[in-house]
Amino acid sequence: MPQLHDSGNRLAGPAAHRDDTARIFGLETEYGISVSGARIDAAQVAMLMFQPMVRSERSTNTYVDNGSRLYLDVGAHPEVATAEARTPRDMMVCDGAGELIMRAMALEAQERLHRDHPQARIHVFKNNLDSAGNSCGCHENYLVRRRVPLKAIETQLLPFLISRQIYTGAGHTDGRAWTYTQRAGVVDETVSSATTRSRPMVNTRDEPHADPDSFRRLHVIIGDSNRSQWATMMKAATTHYVLCAMEWSARTGEANGLEGIALADPITANLAVDAQGPDAQLGLADGSHATALELQLRILDVVENFAARHPLVDGHDFDGVLGQWRWVLGLLADRDLPALAHVVDWACKRVTIEGIRKRRHLSEAQVRQLDLDYHDVANGALYESLLAHGRMRTLAGADELERAVHEPPRRTRAVLRGRFVQEARRARARFSCDWTALHVQEPFRQSVTLLDPFDDRGDAQCRALLDRLAALPATCET
Repeated sequence: MPQLHDSGNRLAGPAAHRDDTARIFGLETEYGISVSGARIDAAQVAMLMFQPMVRSERSTNTYVDNGSRLYLDVGAHPEVATAEARTPRDMMVCDGAGELIMRAMALEAQERLHRDHPQARIHVFKNNLDSAGNSCGCHENYLVRRRVPLKAIETQLLPFLISRQIYTGAGHTDGRAWTYTQRAGVVDETVSSATTRSRPMVNTRDEPHADPDSFRRLHVIIGDSNRSQWATMMKAATTHYVLCAMEWSARTGEANGLEGIALADPITANLAVDAQGPDAQLGLADGSHATALELQLRILDVVENFAARHPLVDGHDFDGVLGQWRWVLGLLADRDLPALAHVVDWACKRVTIEGIRKRRHLSEAQVRQLDLDYHDVANGALYESLLAHGRMRTLAGADELERAVHEPPRRTRAVLRGRFVQEARRARARFSCDWTALHVQEPFRQSVTLLDPFDDRGDAQCRALLDRLAALPATCET
């Protein structure tokens, strides 16, 4: 077992929401790039997409109007890290806004590319595997109370995350067989602080971006990128509820019912779920076995029991999410792929593409191409056709997603960061920011710290900085 890293249980001093169930959610999505119709390296195209940002920001790393981070990651992968969100739905909407930002960047770059390469098309894939087997990441972030021991993350949360993929997996095909996930084959550790030499399911690097005495940031790496809004929202919502039960147990010292679900070998279990989905037989640490579906049902029973006794804050709709959770597990038990195909990415692709394969007698290469097209947010046709024909459920409409490109998630410090970015750009000030700080270099020098991710008002210094920026004329020169 890898060495677990913990900076200690430092609970001195009050912190907002330290002892309730409020949470901050975030999603980091790496996008893959390819070009058709021209012989151009994908890395060159990635830089072409970021050229306008480089001209205005002098960097390929910035924060945008809605408080999210937009940057060019190692390996020429554009990446969007969503702004802090208080609810799984807000996180999903912000993630959808990230897709629109990527699409706009790609199509603008494609228009410039057409001057020399009129047939060129830029493809931006929100998936986790390219045709050569290279992997892009989709990392979930959850603000977790520091009381939760890291051992519980491995023995209680990992079994949930691994079996959760039966309804959150994006699926993949080599043109012949289908799998249920895209990340299983590239994850080679369970819980670790490593980021480069290995890919753990959960990364324990201790960067809470909040009061470090009360919180840690849980960095989940095992999940797939989803096109389905339902899957994106549900993977965060169900994880939140499991974490609530774990935090309550850590605070009270009472059992939560998840103590008996530890896996004997999480890596083997993950590969089994990838290959066999809900029917995968998972060996538990106590010597017993359960299918991935049976394990999810056990976990749902625990969470429903917890929900009946403990109200949640922040307007989380326990009944709605738990009802959706039990509903999708029922569909999986009944093997109802047509119904699953409206909300679950792997099922949608399997039903849709296999139907097209039979009608059109597609080759293996054509099947693989359709699989990729489903994930193309710039020039893809398959997913857009499914939306247009009502074959994929949407939770947020086009207007809401367009607004979210410029509006931060409510009731978080992203509201302050978003306003700061908008005011600084309007005034043409020279500025920088990160998750916990705002800095102005010109025409004046001032910095403020934003340690509380739940705070959308800021302290007196923060409000003074924002007011000072707002008072600058739009013609201010840097």
